[in-house]
Amino acid sequence: MPENRDGHRISVTVNGTVREEMVDDRLTLADFLRERLRLTGTHLGCEHGVCGACTVLVDGDAVRSCLMLAVQSDGARIETVESLAEDGRLNTLQEAFKRNHALQCGFCTSGFLMSVTAALREGPIGDEQRAREVLSGNICRCTGYTGLVKAVLEADAERKDTAR
Repeated sequence: MPENRDGHRISVTVNGTVREEMVDDRLTLADFLRERLRLTGTHLGCEHGVCGACTVLVDGDAVRSCLMLAVQSDGARIETVESLAEDGRLNTLQEAFKRNHALQCGFCTSGFLMSVTAALREGPIGDEQRAREVLSGNICRCTGYTGLVKAVLEADAERKDTAR
């Protein structure tokens, strides 16, 4: 991570594309993704790491991009909500969210999708209690969690079916 008075040069792979950029010391990963790369699906809610709206995957782990500096992501593989759809079609999890009305205004949806994506990659979710644990790091202020839990369990079941 070379440094000069203009900032730091970083190299990151974002949604499969290598990006090399100069960034300021205090630029957050969320602002880097939204303002520099125009990946505005990552939302900023509380900007304190509480609400989870800014969740992205960094080397496969769900992280709050409002709490991480862009310079800390140097060399990392970053996935945002824009990476989930394949060939313009919603993926299994996104379809499950849609079918189960797991969103209302949609502001928090990208963070939920990225948190659940990381959990599904780690292994089976299995039951409602575990689904609620997976969702517990994200906050939705305008709808209940019933649809979210159903969507997570449905996506988990579909994942198991395709893994056979």
